[in-house]
Amino acid sequence: MSTGTLTEAVLEFPDNRLLIDLCGEYDRNLTDIEARTGVQILRRGNLLAIHGLPYAQAEARAVLEALYERLEQGRAVDRGDIDRQFRLAEEDDAEDQLEMFAGGPVEIKTRKKLVEPRTDAQKAYVQALFGNELAFGIGPAGTGKTYLAVAVGVNMLINGQVDRIILSRPAVEAGEKLGYLPGDMKDKVDPYMQPLYDALNDFLPGKQLAKMIEEKVIEIAPLAFMRGRTLAHAFVVLDEAQNATTMQMKMFLTRLGEGSRMVITGDRTQIDLPRGVPSGLADAERLLDRIPGIAFNYFTSRDVVRHPLVAKIIEAYEKDAP
Repeated sequence: MSTGTLTEAVLEFPDNRLLIDLCGEYDRNLTDIEARTGVQILRRGNLLAIHGLPYAQAEARAVLEALYERLEQGRAVDRGDIDRQFRLAEEDDAEDQLEMFAGGPVEIKTRKKLVEPRTDAQKAYVQALFGNELAFGIGPAGTGKTYLAVAVGVNMLINGQVDRIILSRPAVEAGEKLGYLPGDMKDKVDPYMQPLYDALNDFLPGKQLAKMIEEKVIEIAPLAFMRGRTLAHAFVVLDEAQNATTMQMKMFLTRLGEGSRMVITGDRTQIDLPRGVPSGLADAERLLDRIPGIAFNYFTSRDVVRHPLVAKIIEAYEKDAP
């Protein structure tokens, strides 16, 4: 049969309740799949008829079957899961990389939700976070570098693998203007730490998070506050590391203590340091990339999991870069 011939494939789903969840509210999930593949999907009782070109039809069928299997396992399906399934289908050897650790799926359990990487790069990153004492996540905005790191930190905390979580960022934008901002030091630096609070709120109930912060089980602090400390039995994240100087990066990396894990995340294209001041992230890449036990993980615009336009915006800027 010619690849240009429209055909129909019919899928039968035995559990009508799960089929309703698969289709989504007002068949929104089916609409998303139609838009991604160019097929037309019609529901007939407990059947779905897929009309389209054979290659597109096969892609839609594979996604529908995988999502239904997910529902049979008692897990929900939302638009992010649909996106994830398409990304897995697009990447080479995706099926072989779906399993890790004890043969289970790549997933991170937190108190509020189950987090699943959506791309091969994200899966490799999560595996590196669990398997290495020091890991770097480097790539553009929206690729999940910080979000996944915080999720792994919460997972390790609730499983007793670490005693506390420490999240840090350089407050580069504040500079010497901090003194002019209202409030105490926490009030001055909190706006720069807000993305870290946002991630934590996704994984921990509000009251529990507030108590952990009050009891210093979870700390969120500017990079400058790390000097002189030894961070033992902790999960430590340095976010926006491209804005750390070479000396700050060295200072932070040497805080690593017994029983701790450390994650460094950054984006080479968003350096806010003064002109002529080298980025500590670039120096760390150059100096540490061959040391055993340190993992470097890289992301591209293909790994962006925010709005689809974000990936296109990043690609446009990358093409225009000198």
